[in-house]
Amino acid sequence: MDLKELIKKWFAKWKEGDYHNLPVSDNFRHTSPFGTISGKEQYIDLVEENKDKFLGYNFKIHDEIYYENKACVRYTATQGDFSLDVSEWYYVKNGLIEEIIAYYHIGEIRDDRKLSTTD
Repeated sequence: MDLKELIKKWFAKWKEGDYHNLPVSDNFRHTSPFGTISGKEQYIDLVEENKDKFLGYNFKIHDEIYYENKACVRYTATQGDFSLDVSEWYYVKNGLIEEIIAYYHIGEIRDDRKLSTTD
């Protein structure tokens, strides 16, 4: 399976809700604004405990970049009226996803970080 097929499989498994069969290594790492989860078992356990936050998404892929052993995908995930814009880097080893680093916004911007505008 080539890299693009592997990433498509990742999204298909999520769309199906088949998170127990994600194409990830046993020492998979996932880093997001919430922190880093190390290990496939720990990741699956986290999903199991939070199914309402992980399952039931539709994905609209905007951009994809593929290299030899890594890829980047920018997409919008929607679940009901919730929408999340995400950019993720996927790192692959031995035909499985070894690591994902995800970038997305998780909350309101603090007042001291807002841009000022002149009205």
